[in-house]
Amino acid sequence: MKKVQLTETVLRDAQQSLIATRMPYADYEGILSEMDKAGYYSIECWGGATFDSCLRYLNEDPWERLRNLRKNLPNTRLQMLLRGQNLLGYKHYHDDVVEKFIELSIKNGIDVIRIFDALNDFRNIKTALEATQKYAKERTIASGCISYTQSPVHTVDKYIEMCKELKTMGFQTICLKDMAGTMSPYEAEHLIKGIKDAIGDMTLILHTHCTTGMAYMTLTKAIESGIDVIDCAASAFSGGTSQPSTETMFYALQQYGIDCGLDEKVINTVNDFFKPLKQKYIDNGQLNPKSMGTDAQALVYKVPGGMLSNMIANLTDMHAMDKFDAALAEIPKVREDLGFPPLVTPLSQMVGNQAVTNVLIGERYKNISKEVKNYIKGEYGIAPGQISPELLVKILGEDGKPVDCREEDSKRTGQEFADAKEALGDLCRCEEDIMSYICYPDQTLKFLKNRKAQEENEAVYTIEAM
Repeated sequence: MKKVQLTETVLRDAQQSLIATRMPYADYEGILSEMDKAGYYSIECWGGATFDSCLRYLNEDPWERLRNLRKNLPNTRLQMLLRGQNLLGYKHYHDDVVEKFIELSIKNGIDVIRIFDALNDFRNIKTALEATQKYAKERTIASGCISYTQSPVHTVDKYIEMCKELKTMGFQTICLKDMAGTMSPYEAEHLIKGIKDAIGDMTLILHTHCTTGMAYMTLTKAIESGIDVIDCAASAFSGGTSQPSTETMFYALQQYGIDCGLDEKVINTVNDFFKPLKQKYIDNGQLNPKSMGTDAQALVYKVPGGMLSNMIANLTDMHAMDKFDAALAEIPKVREDLGFPPLVTPLSQMVGNQAVTNVLIGERYKNISKEVKNYIKGEYGIAPGQISPELLVKILGEDGKPVDCREEDSKRTGQEFADAKEALGDLCRCEEDIMSYICYPDQTLKFLKNRKAQEENEAVYTIEAM
């Protein structure tokens, strides 16, 4: 019997795409023991924007969240999304920082590390792969991930060569990450058949979004073409800018006689748990109706779900939602100017923020963010296509040349650990605190101060109560 397994994304990408990763651990803790019985290939529950959101918005320790997930999901692979040399931040880190982060991730409970580079510059995922192999446990899987997009410089042959390279590098599985949901059924068929011919029986995974309305058709064609694993979300948090529904795909696969290993009763119980949560987020305004709709124009804009929900949240905070359509139309223009980078974190935020800035100011590139400048300088890697000559001159000067990102990485001092430990002082308890500070210094410092104050207040309350 043919088998296609499912990864459940409701704890990470589904809620990241729909509510900008604002779901606290306490909201879903009660369903974890049931989810552990479902039979998922994996549960994507960490990485991506969860780390940032825990510290910035939810007053949670992301490492404690991971340990709690591990405790309550002992039988299921826990999966995270890692941005290669960027880790979970928005800049490149020294190799020893990348290695330590992966060591701690595996130590605290992660099984599957899906590793990608926003530019598909595989030099930027080599260190993360080697670290995953070094600290691997019995269930550890290093999954090489390709950021899928369409442009004049992205072709089927190019993607097939990328997959061959990932296999040669030593990845155990390969994921096609269609973050904007723009892969069509036709493209899925030709791409997946070509890749499967090239990589043999190596596990191939497809991650897509419902943003454009094509995801169910694309998954169906991908299954026909030989895909091994698909990413889905409990139906309460599916659709719109999220993934296709877990229960729907289970039903369809069952009728085709395809085994996906899921317990139907359990996955329905899981979805029933999330239904009132969805209503709560609708009622408090965290779930914007725009994120739940279908926008075929995303086929032009190539905007992924998380990027869209964050842009909506940011424009709402600035009371500038009247600029939404203009900012959306500006995104493909900025993307072309920057050499057609795939719109995936951190490039999606950089391109999106620059597009919003261009529209709000009313003059293109009057203000250019530090991150976009660094990208043009070459610090993130090699752009897929040609960067606008005018932008190159504006940032590098007439005779300037981009730097080599890996040479820049090697120039870093490697003193982040010592500097972070000194900066934190008695706020620091463990290596995980140091790692959080390296990735997000301001947010971590605020969180750790709050943690200390809360514990001191609780101690005082306990003494007074006695």
